[in-house]
Amino acid sequence: METFCAIRFAHFTAPLKVSFISTRTRLAFPQKLFFCQARFADSGVDGSFSLKLVSPALLAAEKEEARAVLTLFLKKQGLSPTVAARTINKSEHFVDHLVDRLHSVHKSRYLVGRELTTLEIREALIPYLEALLEEHEMFLVDVVESFPNEPVKEKPIVPVTKSQPSVDLNLKKLKAISRVSEIGTAGTLPPHIVYLLELGMDLDQIKGIARRFPSFAYYSLEGKIKPIVEFLLELGVPKSDIPSILNKRPQLCGISLSENIIPTMSFLEGLGVDKKQWAKVIYRFPALLTYSRQKVKTTIDFLYEMGLSAEMIGKVLTRCPNIISYSVEDKLRPTAQYIVSLGVDVGVLLHRSPTVFGLSIEANLKPVTQFFVERGYSMDEIGIMLSRYGALYTFSLAENLVPKWEFFLTMDYSKSELVKFPQYFGYSLEDRIKPRYALMKDCGVMLLLNQLLSLSGSNFDKALAKKIKKFHAGKDPNTSSDESEVEE
Repeated sequence: METFCAIRFAHFTAPLKVSFISTRTRLAFPQKLFFCQARFADSGVDGSFSLKLVSPALLAAEKEEARAVLTLFLKKQGLSPTVAARTINKSEHFVDHLVDRLHSVHKSRYLVGRELTTLEIREALIPYLEALLEEHEMFLVDVVESFPNEPVKEKPIVPVTKSQPSVDLNLKKLKAISRVSEIGTAGTLPPHIVYLLELGMDLDQIKGIARRFPSFAYYSLEGKIKPIVEFLLELGVPKSDIPSILNKRPQLCGISLSENIIPTMSFLEGLGVDKKQWAKVIYRFPALLTYSRQKVKTTIDFLYEMGLSAEMIGKVLTRCPNIISYSVEDKLRPTAQYIVSLGVDVGVLLHRSPTVFGLSIEANLKPVTQFFVERGYSMDEIGIMLSRYGALYTFSLAENLVPKWEFFLTMDYSKSELVKFPQYFGYSLEDRIKPRYALMKDCGVMLLLNQLLSLSGSNFDKALAKKIKKFHAGKDPNTSSDESEVEE
């Protein structure tokens, strides 16, 4: 369904003037600057949306997600974590506006009871924020903080100096973009840009990197870019993955191989990171090699504190290297405390499902807990389910847990079966659960939920045949398999 979003902004094109006269900089925006109305091309239906269709819990979760997206976006534009946090605290109305935008753009999803995933929320909001940035550049923070009113700031127009970091940063970005796209006297692009194009990058992608990280435009081919590319290739990184890695973390090219990257890798290998897995680890999270030794050590110390051995830490970093990026005090420790409140061993969960610690407590963890509480499970039972299957908390409520729960209610199993086998939620409803359950019912027998889903195709057929044989031998067909047959 195609969606059109009408957004009106005043066009701000006032040039910078070198003058010491203080003047009033006023962005002359229309009264209804951010009025956003989604219209669906194939129906002509007005995109207005009633918040009555959204539960308070979901609304709170969406606001949390919107704040997270906005915070990340501001940091990528060069704001420090402190300044970004201060801006967020002043931008409650703008956050509400972002949530309203989600409701308008994805009206059809809500009408059928489908919640948005974190990825869908980001894909809806980030392009919108990028459009605002392109329109308002250095005044974006003013626009966000002043919403829904037009921002009015007293700004002295003086020569660009170190006292004007936002203007200075903006000019650096423009110069960097110009540098990577300028044609030299020989009629060609700069050598390092030609090299990147030959690797499979496109010019727009390189411009995007220069905008986010201006220093990249000035890296030399032989001294910076080529050595890191050749090093990655030697590690086994496919050439086709190089553009993605450089796009994710262009800072890699500015870090010394001998003094930083290789020593960091040796340190992590000493903890158990598999040397053979470096290509996959770097592709998943290239920023891992750009963090300071102190940052890495802080996270490692926390993992030790949670009871993980060096070998276990190595496996965690191999499977989930981005855990290094999480703040210990702001992210990992609060999540660990919440996990403990559920009666779960934090160390075991970290080892089995480290991705859980990247989730938002308010937007992801608490809603899943509440989902099972509302369906009659005790906190102890929920803790057991999480301990047995950490990925349970990574699933979408609307797309996974709710539909699979509703089908489970039609199956001839007690609710306690999900405590024993929460992995049920990890199988495809249409491709695995429904077909196997239908086949089992047609045979007139009953297998444990574990056997129904976890066995391979051939072993499932054998288990079913064995059960049918018992049925013909006169045993109760509705009695589940013996305990010795259960695969834990």
